[in-house]
Amino acid sequence: MSSQREEPFDDSPADLPSLEKLHSPTGSPPTASLSSLMELENCVSNLSLAHEIVVNGDFCIKPKSPPTDSLEGRVTDIIHQAFWDSLQEQLSSNPPNYSQAVILLQEVKTMLGSLLLPGHVRLRSQLDDVLDMTLIQQQVQHGALDLHRLAGSVINMIASLCAPVRDPEVRALRDLKEPVELLRGIFRILGLMKSDMVNFTIQSLRPHLLQQAVQYERAKFQQILDKQPASLDNTAAWLVAAASEEAAALPAQCDSPGPDSRALLSATAILNRAYMHLLHWDPHDQKYPESMLMDRSRLDALSQQLQMLVLEASVLLLTATQCRGVTFSLQGFVGKLKQTITALLEGSHTREADLKRALLELGEAVLQQVKETLSTQGGGEFPQESQDLLRGQISDLWKSNNPVRTLIGERVRGFLLAMLQGGSAKRRPELHFPLGLLSSEFAELGTAFGRIVHFNRTVFGPFYAPILKKLLLPSGESETGEDSR
Repeated sequence: MSSQREEPFDDSPADLPSLEKLHSPTGSPPTASLSSLMELENCVSNLSLAHEIVVNGDFCIKPKSPPTDSLEGRVTDIIHQAFWDSLQEQLSSNPPNYSQAVILLQEVKTMLGSLLLPGHVRLRSQLDDVLDMTLIQQQVQHGALDLHRLAGSVINMIASLCAPVRDPEVRALRDLKEPVELLRGIFRILGLMKSDMVNFTIQSLRPHLLQQAVQYERAKFQQILDKQPASLDNTAAWLVAAASEEAAALPAQCDSPGPDSRALLSATAILNRAYMHLLHWDPHDQKYPESMLMDRSRLDALSQQLQMLVLEASVLLLTATQCRGVTFSLQGFVGKLKQTITALLEGSHTREADLKRALLELGEAVLQQVKETLSTQGGGEFPQESQDLLRGQISDLWKSNNPVRTLIGERVRGFLLAMLQGGSAKRRPELHFPLGLLSSEFAELGTAFGRIVHFNRTVFGPFYAPILKKLLLPSGESETGEDSR
C-alpha cells in the first residue's frame, strides 16, 4: 500500500478531550436486515484492515484531522477555541472556577492509565499519587490547587512513556507557562502517544498476522459471500473476459491452430491476463472484481507509474533516434535526461490537457539539453530539421494510440507478463533498449505488481477455481489438474 495509507484513529480532535460519550437513542431493536447489513459492513471492514496491515509495511494509524481550509476544519477550530476560551475564563475568574479543570485532569489520568502496560506497576502507583483525584478535590475546596505543578508532574510521566520521536514536543511543553496552554498541549501529546502505541502494536502483530493472513482472509471473504452470494459476480465477469481474450490470442501463437482453442487454455494463463487488465482498467468501469478491491488503490498507483514509465521510455527512444545515439554515449547525459523527463511529467497523468502541456515543455527541455551537451562535448550541431521533428514527436505522445507509445507499452506488458509467468525462482526477463535505461524502475514496478498478484492468487485461488473450471471444462469433462493458485 507504495504509497502509505492513513486511517482515522479517532473522530475526536487530538487537543480536545471527549468530556462525554454519546449513546444511541433508546427505541425498537434493529431489523434483521439492518443487523445483517451491519454485520456485513463489519466483516468487510475487518477484512480490509487486516489486509492493509499485512500487505502494506508502511501502514499506520493517525488521528483524524480535517483539512484546515475545509468547512469541517474551520468549524472544528471554532469549537476548539470556544472550549479552551471557556476554560481560560473559568480559571481567570475570582475566585478561580476549577470544575472543568478537574474533569480534564481526570481524563488525563484515564488516558495515561490506558498507555500503561501490566508491568508498569511503579508508574501506575506514581500516576495514582500525582493525580489523586480525592486530594485534588480537597485542594480545590481550600483554594490550594496548583495546576502548573500538576502539569509538570504529568509531563514527567509523559516523558518516561513516550517514544523518542516525541521528545522535542515534550520539551516544548515544559516551556509553556499558562495552565490552559499546558493542558491543551498535554491532550495533544497524549493523542499522539495513543496513535504511537496502536502503531507499535500493529507492527508487533504483523509477523503473526502474516502467518495467518491467507486463512483469515479466505474465511472472512467466505463470510461475506455467505451473506451476499453475488459478491463474486464482477470477479466472474473479469475472468470470463480474460478467458475470451486468451482464447482469441492462442491461434496467433500456435503453429497449427485447431478449430477449438479452448482446450489449449490454462487457468494460469487466464489469471495472468486478468491481472494484467487491472493495470489498464477504465476508471469509469464500476465493475471492478470484488476479489481485488482491497488492492485497487495500490494497483491504480502502479498503473499511473506504468503510464509514466512508458512515456519516459518513449521520449528516450525518440531522442536517441533523432540524435542517432551520439549524445547517449556521453557521460552523464542519460541520467540527467531521465531526471528532466521525470520532473516534467510528474503529475501529468490525471488530465489530457496537463499531459499535452507537460509534453510541450518536455520537448523544449530535451532539445535544450541535447544542444547544450553537443556544444560542451564538441559533438557538432543538432540539425534544425531534427529538432523540429523531435519536438513534434514528443508532443504527439499525448495520444494513447501513438505508434511509439503503443510499441513501448506492448514491450512493457510483455516484460510484466514474463515476470508473472517466470516466478521468483527464474531469472528476470531481459530489458532491451530503451527499457534497459529504466531497468531499476521497471524491476521495482514488476516486483510490486508480482507481490500483489501472488498474495491475491494464494488467498482467492479456491474462489477462482470453480469459475475457471466452468470456463475450461464447460461440458463437465474430466479435471485438467491445473491449479488456479
